[in-house]
Amino acid sequence: MTHQNETYTGPKHAATAPEADIVVGVDGSRESFAALRWALAESVLSRQRVNIVFGWTRSWDLGAEPHDEEDWTRVRASIIKVLNSWVSTECADIPVDRASLVFTPVKASGPEALLEIGHRAQQIVVGRRSLGRVARWFLGSTSASLAEDATVPVTVVRIPADDAEQVEQDIEQAFVDDLPRNVLDADVESMQRHEGHQGQQARKAESIVVGVDGSRLSMKALEFAAREASLHQATLHVLYCWQLKDMGNIPGYQNAIAPIEVGQQTAEDTLAELVANARIPDTVTVRTHAFHISPAKGLIHAANHTSWVIVGSRGLSGLDAHFLGSVSKQMLTMTDCTVTIVR
Repeated sequence: MTHQNETYTGPKHAATAPEADIVVGVDGSRESFAALRWALAESVLSRQRVNIVFGWTRSWDLGAEPHDEEDWTRVRASIIKVLNSWVSTECADIPVDRASLVFTPVKASGPEALLEIGHRAQQIVVGRRSLGRVARWFLGSTSASLAEDATVPVTVVRIPADDAEQVEQDIEQAFVDDLPRNVLDADVESMQRHEGHQGQQARKAESIVVGVDGSRLSMKALEFAAREASLHQATLHVLYCWQLKDMGNIPGYQNAIAPIEVGQQTAEDTLAELVANARIPDTVTVRTHAFHISPAKGLIHAANHTSWVIVGSRGLSGLDAHFLGSVSKQMLTMTDCTVTIVR
């Protein structure tokens, strides 16, 4: 199953030390190949190992069900051979070190195996398309189930649901004059030469958006996003969406409703303090934005102008639950860009 791939030209720099593995789920679908490409390109930048996980089920026409260890050894060898061929055909342009790849066939049909294998990973990566096979297998009945249950960050790589959606994106791109390189590309000229749907899709602004609210998990998401911005030489946009009912007591307005401009200034001051207290590499360009809008609406709008949004999954306080609980689900179901949910 070979699909047209965007050209990968390699990073300008890479991490100096390896981290925990990137775990990526594949099943042979177009969605999972997008996740595989994303994970391998990430590993070239970060020098991490990539654990490529395939779940065997009866429906995937890989021979009779293994009944004993000898049968499973045979099936496992066959699956590993297929996984190697997918890396060769779908990711031939990504200069990944093959010695850094681990292939893990498992007898499973749900997200449990991926959660178990990836519970100590640096992140779990899966592909997603509406009602796609990889979403059904890895993400269960809803697109948020894996992100909800994981103990590590989960990155969901989104691809267009159909050609019509891709054409709409192509039309939008046609009217943008000064597009920089994609976050996974390092060569603007190569990107401009490349043709095809996936190549056009790759032409997104080089930026990463992270939503924060001051909770522990949102700060963890901010530092995860800062690491990725450093790896990809991307601008980091830190988004703080606020509403007066969530601001708590504003000095001078304990017994009255603060004006919007006072709330805005309070939000900007809070955001500046959050960024100042976060561990962000000096090499990262940071842009801060405080908007008087609900978090879900703000981040969904922001997702239209970036290729990657990072949010926390759930917190301990009421505000954290309000901001990051439902927001992470909405980001997975209502946006077209890659989304990482940080736990």
